[in-house]
Amino acid sequence: MTSPLDLLDVDALLSDEEREIRRTVRAFGDRELRPHVAEWFETGRLPARELALALGGLGVLGMHLEGYGCAGVNATSYGLACLELEAVDSGLRSLVSVQGSLAMYAIHAYGSEEQKQEWLPRMAAGEAIGCFGLTEPDAGSDPGAMRTAAKRDGSDWVLNGTKLWITNGTVADVAVVWARTEDGVRGFLVPAGAPGFVRTEITKKLSLRASVTAELSLQDVRLPAESMLPEARGLRGPLGCLDEARFGIAFGALGAARDCLETALAYTGERQVFGRALAGYQLTQAKLADMALELAKGMLLAVRLGRLKEAGALRPAQISAGKLNSAREALAVARECRTLLGANGISLEYPVMRHAANLESVLTYEGTGEVHTLVLGQALTGLNAFR
Repeated sequence: MTSPLDLLDVDALLSDEEREIRRTVRAFGDRELRPHVAEWFETGRLPARELALALGGLGVLGMHLEGYGCAGVNATSYGLACLELEAVDSGLRSLVSVQGSLAMYAIHAYGSEEQKQEWLPRMAAGEAIGCFGLTEPDAGSDPGAMRTAAKRDGSDWVLNGTKLWITNGTVADVAVVWARTEDGVRGFLVPAGAPGFVRTEITKKLSLRASVTAELSLQDVRLPAESMLPEARGLRGPLGCLDEARFGIAFGALGAARDCLETALAYTGERQVFGRALAGYQLTQAKLADMALELAKGMLLAVRLGRLKEAGALRPAQISAGKLNSAREALAVARECRTLLGANGISLEYPVMRHAANLESVLTYEGTGEVHTLVLGQALTGLNAFR
């Protein structure tokens, strides 16, 4: 067993290549990210462009995509990379997830060859950053209620609307924006600097502070016809992208849980209470055992999803099961670990409260827990309870 936290020896289910990718990303995180992440979180400032270049050099941007400078690794390897990045901070995994599984995937899956050649190699290298404009002020869990509209004007498209809570928004070189048209929901590539395209950073956040979050405003933004993603029509387009990102969260959130649990194990082993280590008390061990078991079960589920995805057999409801379980249990682990650290648990000297704050967002973005519960309910009963 490689780690006391790997109760069920999940490591044995991985290939040598998968373990090496995990080791490489973890070493990068320990060397390049951990020394700075508490400061980034506290100040709410992230050197996103420098990080994108470093992450591109590491090879994790769009790493599960084929061609165009992308690494083309399997799904489990991508999931493990997400896990190691989120073990540092959810905001850092979000940067990679939005870049690769939302913006790059949208272009890769639905774009023209010209769009792919223009954007994907630079995005894979971190030389260009993308964002994904779906959520709106009044359309989060219900993307079908979006108000952003695109209308034809001659051979051009004119976009009007607002997108909210957009990761990478103010630093992106291109935004994948979804809008209503007479032909259903379509995706458009909106370059930074387009007249009428205004991006405003969202500040005063209590979660995902080591992440760039923005509001996108489109006021008569005129785009040429070739800006539209030709292969995406209807909500199936953006929802397909979200499934890619949710898969990464199923692994990623477990990284935050593992980091909290590793911290709690080390802390309780050293903390002396009533003359002996806190870890030696039954109540402490009960908490640690319960959390380690949930982490192990979550890892089994995540790896199973990876193997299904690699076989081309992964269904949306299964992705919902992974996202729901990992986000919910990781948040519970973070909160419980905070209790084991006592007052030290609220300090940025330790990562636990930072992870807990971040996981409050992970629990609700890309489908709230309630939404994924109803997805599973529909899979079980055949009845749609959304409306």
